[in-house]
Amino acid sequence: MLTILGFAMVVCFMYLIMTKRMSALIALILVPTVFALVGGFYQGLGDMMLSGVKALAPTGVMLTFSILYFGLMIDAGLFDPLVRFILRLVKGDPLKVLAGTAILTLLVSLDGDSSTTYMIAIAAFLPLYRKLGMNILMMTCLVNLASGIMNLSPWGGPTARAAAALHIDALDIFIPMIPAMLLACMSLVVVAVWFGIKERRRLGKVSFTGGHTDSISLGLGDEEACAANRRPAMFWPNFILTTVLLVLLVMGALPIQILFMLAFAIAAMLNYPSLNQQKERIAAHAANVLAVTSLIFAAGIFTGILSGTGMVEAMAKSLLAVIPHSFGPYLALFTGVISLPFTFFMSNDAFYFGILPVIAQTAEGYGISAAEIARASIVGQPFHLLSPLVPSVYLLVGLAKVDIGDHQRFAIKWGILVSLALLIGGILTGAIPLYS
Repeated sequence: MLTILGFAMVVCFMYLIMTKRMSALIALILVPTVFALVGGFYQGLGDMMLSGVKALAPTGVMLTFSILYFGLMIDAGLFDPLVRFILRLVKGDPLKVLAGTAILTLLVSLDGDSSTTYMIAIAAFLPLYRKLGMNILMMTCLVNLASGIMNLSPWGGPTARAAAALHIDALDIFIPMIPAMLLACMSLVVVAVWFGIKERRRLGKVSFTGGHTDSISLGLGDEEACAANRRPAMFWPNFILTTVLLVLLVMGALPIQILFMLAFAIAAMLNYPSLNQQKERIAAHAANVLAVTSLIFAAGIFTGILSGTGMVEAMAKSLLAVIPHSFGPYLALFTGVISLPFTFFMSNDAFYFGILPVIAQTAEGYGISAAEIARASIVGQPFHLLSPLVPSVYLLVGLAKVDIGDHQRFAIKWGILVSLALLIGGILTGAIPLYS
């Protein structure tokens, strides 16, 4: 019953948001509550919800102050030179813009943090897409998938989780998967070029002359208001502050929430020393903060009920139970394939710490090592980052001002393609055995 209830809840939720019959915020709260009540989980329902909200509270704090920090940097004009440089480079060609989106995001994603990647990439490219009249969903798709590929680094979440769950070295997972990651990167660039060809046919090339490259408002209001908030004299202090922040994030010197809180406070004092200016800048970004953090806490209710009722565990066990014995030698391939739906419909923690050890123990009997199973388990990560249970996706769609249902509907098929490229690359290079 729990298995049926769990799958029905996820399908119902996805249907409602993708058909726009309900907003993601409302669906994240009401759908799991209704299904929990239908399942008879009256006792402890509040505790389940609260535990889910508490688990995502640090993420909510991080996103609040990271949005405020990068919002201030955009206001002050930190990214203006980059935007103008890219505009001159692409010369109004949509194909070059889309290819540049994929390549730049892959490079920015090396820090392994999706939220930081989204904020930098959207700040750099959203004005160009708006200026050229391009499809914003193409941008969010490429940025989302690029982050999913590069998130497989040892300091990224999935590889570290797989290594911890199976008690192996993260480098034993990561290094053999580098060729597969390169193939996935190439596949993403091919997708970007395909998008670019379609947009070039639709829009042609746009010529920019004179001061057009100097009057980009970055989508934060009219150009006069944006110009009043610019702090060109603070470019180098802001650049140094942002660089130090990113270095400390990669080093893990302090919790990410604390780093963004400190960086925001310093940035506010440097760029907008008066109290009224600080209030205005915070108020200007309050809508973005509320839109994202409200969804984060609502997602906590969904994940809290999914885990607290035991639905996640039941769904996993029921799927594993249907594996025939003759399929044992193909368990690495099977793990790679099921990593797509499993990590989409449940959290990484539930998959890597709850399901992966069971698969690895079974695979051991067929001569498949824990490292090989771990490598197979991470191929679904590009697809995973499209999941409504991933907090950072709400930041992405919030910054780009697109509907999450539209984003998922557009990007899902490309997410499957890139994840399959990772799996095929792993098989071709021997990192993931096809048969044992």
